Amino acid sequence: MLIYYILLLVHLTLFGWAFYNILYFGVKPSKSLSWILITFFFPFIGAFAFILFGINRRKIKYFELKETKKRKNYIKSNFNKKENKNITELSSSKATKISNLIYNNTHIPLELGNNVVLLKNGEDTFEALFKAIKNAEKFIHLQYYIIENGEILSKIIELLKEKRKQNVEVRILYDSFGSYNLKKKTKQELTDIGVEIYPETPFKFGSFIFSLNFRNHRKIAVIDNKIGFTGGVNISDEYITEDTNLGIWQDTHIQVKGSAVTSIHKSFLKDFYYATNKDLSNDKKYTENFDAEGDTKIQIVSSGPDYDQSVVMQQYLSFINLAEKSICVLNPYFIPTFPILEAFKIAALSGVKVTLLLPKITDSKIATYGMYSYFETLLKAGVEIYLRDDFSHSKVIFIDEEIASVGSTNFDCRSFEHNYELNAIIYDKKVTSEIIEEFKERKELANKIDLEDFLNRSNKQKTLERLARFLSPLL
Repeated sequence: MLIYYILLLVHLTLFGWAFYNILYFGVKPSKSLSWILITFFFPFIGAFAFILFGINRRKIKYFELKETKKRKNYIKSNFNKKENKNITELSSSKATKISNLIYNNTHIPLELGNNVVLLKNGEDTFEALFKAIKNAEKFIHLQYYIIENGEILSKIIELLKEKRKQNVEVRILYDSFGSYNLKKKTKQELTDIGVEIYPETPFKFGSFIFSLNFRNHRKIAVIDNKIGFTGGVNISDEYITEDTNLGIWQDTHIQVKGSAVTSIHKSFLKDFYYATNKDLSNDKKYTENFDAEGDTKIQIVSSGPDYDQSVVMQQYLSFINLAEKSICVLNPYFIPTFPILEAFKIAALSGVKVTLLLPKITDSKIATYGMYSYFETLLKAGVEIYLRDDFSHSKVIFIDEEIASVGSTNFDCRSFEHNYELNAIIYDKKVTSEIIEEFKERKELANKIDLEDFLNRSNKQKTLERLARFLSPLL
């Protein structure tokens, strides 16, 4: 009996602690109420789940991760030095507002005079990346959420062996969760040839509980600070080999030459500093700007728990709210937060043409059902939704055929709140027109959802959608 009362006292203490933090630091009343119920009716397990997934680490300083503090200090030292002086070169008020938003959140300025190449699939991306690696003279820096063994990685390793013989520095970062299939033997092979390879948010006792819910979702390659890559493509054979259920993954990436490469590289340097305690930012070799033969304006959007605001969610909201004619979205995991959902509905009901191009199925059944759960309310508001038979992993949004964003960010709570992400905003009608043409080609191969037909889906389907929607914040 004594043990029962002790356990009850511990449970009530944990619940009281959780209730206090939810009450004072909760973001949304609905989510706060859910956590209160979970922590009360599921003793110990509920409190443990709250520590893992529910704590608002942006607000509760005591539970702010050491990683986050370290990154914030790095941001203050390295991202507050340049003014957003190029903003006067933007041609519209909406572009100016978006640029100001990103700069005030991240201190990453708009960069002029860049050359951007749109890479429309994995094959194009890897061909361009291999070429850039072959031409490297000083260093090669690679960072990917997923690095897994296969034909692509084997090819990269062979190229890196040749570059190491030429004394080219090679550094690689990978996410521990996303790259869990990366073989220990492969990591040792890279280490043996002189490659510095490190995990981010590694699964270590003591930090595992606090870092499990945070993942580095960026896809970055920087060579000699002259050429950079970013977008949605990981180091995986899924982009060149047909999957049984999803086929060959489709994705969008960009190659950048010019001053914006430094902005991309600073994100890598910050993550490298966190993973290794090695600060490379004071060496001009890694931060020197190089001019390019181009006139594209780009602004890099870095986001994650190390910023006070949900930067990428605010970026997407600004796109949706400022659009005057059209909004087009190409994304694999469309599980919008409440503000994003309402923004899309308001835009469509205001007369803005909103088009979503999404995959019919994804690599996660829960994500697929969760995505479908939002379709009815969007269709009723006038949003057009097209479903593709193949799996598109691209993360693209463009508005008014004028401003586009290509990057790593999905339309879901995980990308907005928990992941470290990187997008590139392209203020250029020429590059945007290429993205538009690619979007139109893909849309022609997709099927438009009819509201009446969708309303007739089975009760089983509706039930699975509601269950998946309930779990969507944890995906």
